[in-house]
Amino acid sequence: MFRGTPVWGVLVAAALLTGCSSSQATAPTVVATTTILGDITQQITACAGGTSVTLMPNGTDPHDFAASSQQIALMDDAELVVANGLGLEAGLTDALASASADGAHVLEVGPHLNPLPFNGSTTTPDPHVWFDMERMAAAAELIGSTLADTTAHSDYRECGQQVADRIRAADTQVSAVLESVPEGKRVLITDHDAFGYLAARYGYRIAGSVVPSSSTLAEPSSADLAALAAEVRRQGVPAIFSNVGQPGALASAVASEAGTHVTVVPLYVESLGAPGTSADSYIGMMMYDATAIADALNQTGDSP
Repeated sequence: MFRGTPVWGVLVAAALLTGCSSSQATAPTVVATTTILGDITQQITACAGGTSVTLMPNGTDPHDFAASSQQIALMDDAELVVANGLGLEAGLTDALASASADGAHVLEVGPHLNPLPFNGSTTTPDPHVWFDMERMAAAAELIGSTLADTTAHSDYRECGQQVADRIRAADTQVSAVLESVPEGKRVLITDHDAFGYLAARYGYRIAGSVVPSSSTLAEPSSADLAALAAEVRRQGVPAIFSNVGQPGALASAVASEAGTHVTVVPLYVESLGAPGTSADSYIGMMMYDATAIADALNQTGDSP
């Protein structure tokens, strides 16, 4: 098992704010859609004296999450709504458009982060930008500067920079963990295509996915699964990486069909972990996933 210094624990801020402490309800400064953006946004607003609310609970699949009427009202009243964009929050498309039409400032960070194409597509961008920590540091700077412009409070810009600096410092640790895997073993087979940014930034190769889509809502065919099992055998990989927030039955079936010693390793993919877990912050999630990947791929065996 990779044993690095767990400095990421001192780099994270408190749990997400979900409301105000005053007896009279007031609109939050910012509403963020996903737990990952919520954590980054909360750190910025807490630093500058604002408030933030995150729409999605921990463990939620952002592809099919739908907002309640109360959450839509929160977006309408907020000074800024922070979304991932790039098609990730498919169930929020209408709600975000409605909030924008009602005068809310909606910032979709993904399109500003030089998104990669999905799986070689020339028209479809990959929405999973958070698996590149440099891109998420840039997102923190963008959120801070947008808040500064929107609220006319310059502290937000400095706070966004501070959060970006913490993310970049943690990225050094994450890189060291992932680089502990020999180059010949840096092969990922996952439950759906969510790790393109991680592969591109940290020198890994995606050999296949149980669900050949960037969305968890797609369904693979039996032929897809059989082809993937054959690829697992051919590559000789020791693990299939699944989403801790989704059932792993298909990944387990592929591992069994491969007929080799393959384990299914759960990762935090599209949501943070529950409060109190080691993955309850963005930085914590990235360190958890990096360590799980390195531990699995560094198992004794021949390189593919």
